[in-house]
Amino acid sequence: MDRVDPDLQPVEVPRGRRAQRRARSALARAAGLLCRARVPDHRHVPRRHLLRQGHRLPGARHLPALRVDVPARAAPGVLRPEPPRLGRAADAARRLRGGAALTRALPIRRVEAHPLAPLDRATWPATLPAVRQVLDEGLDLGPVTVVVGENGAGKSTLIEAIATAFGLNAEGGSTGAQSATRRTESELGEHLQLVRGAGSSRRGFFLRAETMHGFFSYLEDVGFDSGLHRRSHGESFLELVTERSRIQGLWLLDEPESALSLSSCLALLGQLRDLVAGGSQVVLSTHSPVLAAFPGADILEVGDWGLRPSDYDDLDLVRTWRGFLDAPERYPRHLD
Repeated sequence: MDRVDPDLQPVEVPRGRRAQRRARSALARAAGLLCRARVPDHRHVPRRHLLRQGHRLPGARHLPALRVDVPARAAPGVLRPEPPRLGRAADAARRLRGGAALTRALPIRRVEAHPLAPLDRATWPATLPAVRQVLDEGLDLGPVTVVVGENGAGKSTLIEAIATAFGLNAEGGSTGAQSATRRTESELGEHLQLVRGAGSSRRGFFLRAETMHGFFSYLEDVGFDSGLHRRSHGESFLELVTERSRIQGLWLLDEPESALSLSSCLALLGQLRDLVAGGSQVVLSTHSPVLAAFPGADILEVGDWGLRPSDYDDLDLVRTWRGFLDAPERYPRHLD
């Protein structure tokens, strides 16, 4: 009995030259169908089966390391994840979709109260109607969510809480930022539970307008001086988003219009649209009718009623600005 290969089972080789040649040819064909890499249960399986399971094959560097975790049985009405396609099939799929990218899971699908860390509804910030509604009913998020409302309604409180619950620095930056000056955020983030999309990105960035000066100083202190302090307030905001645009994940912005002119607000809208097209998710709080006009965004209006979906034209913010621009001379008299 001769061993042809240490990774194959022992095979008896028949006597006779012709029979031996046939046996060697059969073994060679069999070896071409088998993968020499060992799978978890230490059995050799056909190469095509390994490709279906997402294992990396020796010498197959032209194939990406893909792994799509699909349950054996999907629940009724639940679509299974679609594995990325290669070559002509991918081009055909893109044409059928009108060039749209493959659907990506959202970093946050839903925000709700943490069942193991309840927040006393009689204490701030649970006394804010918007916060109380999120704790009682939860909040579903789409690819783009714009939150508008008056000062003190709870917009920034919610954005900051989502940021800290996600693992972002409360004073702005990404998940790795350690900037800290004076704690002003609430403890709401410790009482929230985030429902993430399966396989979604855990990266993110938080642009908190009121703390950006300290964040720029922090970047200089840790050796990432990009000259943001030497730019104007608005220019530094736009440059920061441009520099961090490689981050695909959750983008939270709290009143970024405080530093921006109308044209700069439009430029920021363009940057955020590119981020969403690249697979990121955006949650934005604003007082700007320009940023509130984010195409395709879910608009939530915050007030004494809590949180309510609204169309752009029905926002108090938009109606007030339109009234002011139509007759600005009528508004100063309200100051007397």
